[in-house]
Amino acid sequence: MGSEGTDNKRSSHETAVTEEFLKAPNADSFTELFKTFSPQLIAFFRARNCKWTSAEDLAQEVMLTVYRKSEQIRDRALFRAWLFKIARNALGRHYGKHTREVKTVDLNAIADHIVAARHTAAGPPTFEFRNWMTLLESHEREVMTLRFLEEWEYQEIAEARATPIGTVKWWVHNAKKKLARYLTTRANGIRKAD
Repeated sequence: MGSEGTDNKRSSHETAVTEEFLKAPNADSFTELFKTFSPQLIAFFRARNCKWTSAEDLAQEVMLTVYRKSEQIRDRALFRAWLFKIARNALGRHYGKHTREVKTVDLNAIADHIVAARHTAAGPPTFEFRNWMTLLESHEREVMTLRFLEEWEYQEIAEARATPIGTVKWWVHNAKKKLARYLTTRANGIRKAD
């Protein structure tokens, strides 16, 4: 019976805070709304495998959306359902963004790391670069050489090859993606040898 009473008390508090905010959306009423629903949103995101920092960020994003769009709610009794619908949409965008991220490697950072790991003076960076290029197809080698050795801009490469700039950027991105596995493994092997 104590649990049921606590749930009723919490529900009535949520209703009162929500009504106050929807009646007069200002900094004070929003602060109370934030204090009431933010921990619930964080728990919602944590239960769906979000890290603590991501859950906090997503909760803040949801509450900002609620603050900005509160005048759009038609049925105040459905506020909680509306709030968690916004939370589900935010979670979907969050996971969608992270599934599209592709791990690439910064060639300059890897070259510096490999040189530092050897504790010796290295040859010119072109030597290492040319070894890496053997892992790529010919058109990718050419574009990577122009971009990173000759330091051409994407637009210049596109004009020289009579290729759309988006295609050139895709080739560079794909080449970095191919090299990421090799260079990351190699850098990890050098770190272990130290």
